[in-house]
Amino acid sequence: MKLNEEIKKLKEKNDVAILAHYYVSGDVQDIADYVGDSYYLSKVATEVSQKTILFCGVKFMGESAKILNPEKRVVMVDESADCPMAHMIDEETIQSIKAKHDDIAVVCYINSSAAIKALSDVCVTSSNAFKIVSSLPEKNILFIPDNNLGTYLSTKIKEKNFIFHQGYCPVHQDIHMEDVIRAKEEHPKVKVLAHPECRIEVLNLADFIGSTSEIIDYATKSSDESFIIATEDGILHQLGNKNPNKTFYLVNENQQCFGMKLNTLSKVYGILNSMENEILLDEDLRQKAKVPLTKMHELAQ
Repeated sequence: MKLNEEIKKLKEKNDVAILAHYYVSGDVQDIADYVGDSYYLSKVATEVSQKTILFCGVKFMGESAKILNPEKRVVMVDESADCPMAHMIDEETIQSIKAKHDDIAVVCYINSSAAIKALSDVCVTSSNAFKIVSSLPEKNILFIPDNNLGTYLSTKIKEKNFIFHQGYCPVHQDIHMEDVIRAKEEHPKVKVLAHPECRIEVLNLADFIGSTSEIIDYATKSSDESFIIATEDGILHQLGNKNPNKTFYLVNENQQCFGMKLNTLSKVYGILNSMENEILLDEDLRQKAKVPLTKMHELAQ
């Protein structure tokens, strides 16, 4: 408790807004000013009044905040906290595929680097991808880097021709159909709530598919008393807070993002003292990467 109080004093003293993703540990979520999924946090980052944003998440989130807020100082809790999927696509691959198609839109999942965003037409998150892709005039959609989310969208948006890349989230990729079947056998009649970053065969077994925030909303509004959760285990903290009388089961023991879990309470305290790990971007790159992010916010309205 003492550390929490010291963190609160420091953030007020240094005019810092703390933003945390649902996948960081519960004690870090508890000291944050704002907790949410990637879309919510990218939106909040443009609205906070504080001069400094401390991001409890992974690098692409801090970059997105800086892209949209060049006048603010954006600092990461741990500079090595990163998203493996963000590095599973390269500029050469994008350019090569674009050269083969005239009528094509590069749709970039927000889990990507600033350099990849700069080559894209629009960014999306799992909560707004369906709405945004459906609204695009282009017939061909190069969806990068997440193959699983792209594949799921292609089953819902039949009028588009999807071109996929083989990127994936290691946590969701490691959730297998057999895990879900076993969980359903262990907990009969319990609904499965899955994130669309999961494999399509896992999604085919799910009762509800949605972003992290959508899963939380669904479980909270439902009259059911228990659920099987197929996404990163950090979500259990908010699920428990909002639903203290409900029970949540994970499908396996590996539902942890290493990068997200690098964000710890002691590191938050240390960074508030040192103000290290600042996100710095080349201005030309920032301007180019801002275009698809801004378009995302416009189309997601």
